[in-house]
Amino acid sequence: MKNFKRFLSYALPYKWQGFFAIFFNVFYALFTALSFVTLMPMLGVIFGETEKILIKPEFPGTLKISKDYLENLLNYFVTTNTTNNGIDSTLIIMVSIIIFVFLLKNIFGYLGNVYMAFTKNNVLNDLRKEIFDKIISLPVSYYSEKKKGDVISRATNDINIVNSTYLDLVIVFIREPLNIIFTLIIMIGMSWELSLFIFTFIPVSGIVISLITKKIKEQARSIFDQGGDLLSKIEESITGLKVIKAFNAEKFITQTYNKRSDNIRVVSDKMSLRDAASSPTSEFLGIATIACLLWFGGRMVLVGHSIQPSAFITFMALAYNVLTPAKNISKANNRMKNGNAAAERVIEVLDSKNPLADQKNAVEITGFNKEIVFDNISFKYDQEYVLKNFTLTIPKGKTVALVGQSGSGKSTLANLITRFWDVNEGAILIDGIDIKTINTKSLRAQMGIVAQEALLFNESIKNNIALGDYHADDERIIQAAKIANAHDFIQELPDTYNSPVGDGGGLFSGGQKQRIAIARAVYKNPPIMILDEATSALDTESEKSVQDALENMMRNRTSIVIAHRLSTIQNADTIVVLRKGIIVEQGSHEELISKQGEYYKLVNLQSI
Repeated sequence: MKNFKRFLSYALPYKWQGFFAIFFNVFYALFTALSFVTLMPMLGVIFGETEKILIKPEFPGTLKISKDYLENLLNYFVTTNTTNNGIDSTLIIMVSIIIFVFLLKNIFGYLGNVYMAFTKNNVLNDLRKEIFDKIISLPVSYYSEKKKGDVISRATNDINIVNSTYLDLVIVFIREPLNIIFTLIIMIGMSWELSLFIFTFIPVSGIVISLITKKIKEQARSIFDQGGDLLSKIEESITGLKVIKAFNAEKFITQTYNKRSDNIRVVSDKMSLRDAASSPTSEFLGIATIACLLWFGGRMVLVGHSIQPSAFITFMALAYNVLTPAKNISKANNRMKNGNAAAERVIEVLDSKNPLADQKNAVEITGFNKEIVFDNISFKYDQEYVLKNFTLTIPKGKTVALVGQSGSGKSTLANLITRFWDVNEGAILIDGIDIKTINTKSLRAQMGIVAQEALLFNESIKNNIALGDYHADDERIIQAAKIANAHDFIQELPDTYNSPVGDGGGLFSGGQKQRIAIARAVYKNPPIMILDEATSALDTESEKSVQDALENMMRNRTSIVIAHRLSTIQNADTIVVLRKGIIVEQGSHEELISKQGEYYKLVNLQSI
């Protein structure tokens, strides 16, 4: 119920649409009951049961209108109309009344559905926006622990289930009980003895259905979790399709996928058994109730003569009108359990805490003036420290290169200075301010990043270069592309800067993608540039073009260069050599070569 209330709060901005949806559905329920009542006068005329009343009943007053008065008034109308205009006229009027009532019922049903559809669409739109905003705001570390496909499943499939289930159930739990209440009121007025059968059916049916569907929520949660896992496998397989094909691993990957799919099928079958059992069980109990009504009511008609045939037929129709919404409510109970399972998964994302969220009084910085200081920092992703007691000062305008074997902590430093992660011990200072106390948006505004793998979005080249700028400057885009040595090949494209890059930049070579990524960093024009092995994945020819672009970009900027190919960082002001998260050497290229230490060995290894 807590989840139900939470998601209903999303409908509050659209309360008037929701109000009209409920308002029209109330009238739908009322006219559903009345539509069966209108059959009784018609049947009374056909069976010749109508009492002949020649004197119009006296109006007793608005507050004293009774069932007897209404029956007498109807009988008076039937008697006089039949006498004056014939039986055909009376039948036509009765049929017209029935058609009119059913028309009103369906008009109210249509209007209720339309307003509810508007409400659902608005709520779903808001939910999509909120969960995507949350997904984007969560730290990078969140997605190293979660499967992307599962998060995508929660943001798409699960919120659709929550939205359609909960808001539909609002109508079901308002319209169907009212339908039952209105119908029971009429039935009690017709025969309280027969109504006892219905009062017995509803609680017994509810208890039985509840026992049958007891484990549906647990099973639904398992299906949703495994469905997210399955989507993760699809996403992973598409991303790594080249590797799968290169290693002839199609059969292995397919078998892994099929096994997970089979697990979902097994749980789905179990849930389907319970879900499928609820409807026939409810229907069987309903038929048993109807059978009892037929026996008991038949005796009242044929033996006791305490109820007229037309009234009994109408009562049976009303009884059916109770059984149908009762069955809908039992189905709604199953849907509620599905909705709760999906809601819990969505809430887990919405309520995820961001450990890197800005402090309440976070400092806003507008520039970089002096130095970056790594002050005795230590960091670990899990149990073992990747960096231990690391201290380094990078003055403004200097280029510092970080080198070392894989796993020595080079890329971790780039992740820490950009606050994709936070240090466990020590502090990182920019102009003497701990970056934990700086507003994250203003911190990252001072930095440009070019990673080893150039990630381009499926947009135009222009939009990729001016990423994040709502008012892109075409001249700045061209100038950034020229600095990145990308302008020439872009100009040769049919649509130049408006050309699409494809999914992940798949329409371009590695060197071209990297130069577009460099142009993006240049366009941002930050004072601090971070290059994380920006040329390591390129061939020699592409590397030369990209390296020239990088050198153009680093002019007059503070640069942190994480290098795999040592030939690209010989001009750095300071080269820092790392081993297992500890600085073992630092100095210029010439100084380190002359020491013939760790750096000297690395250079010689790459020269072989």
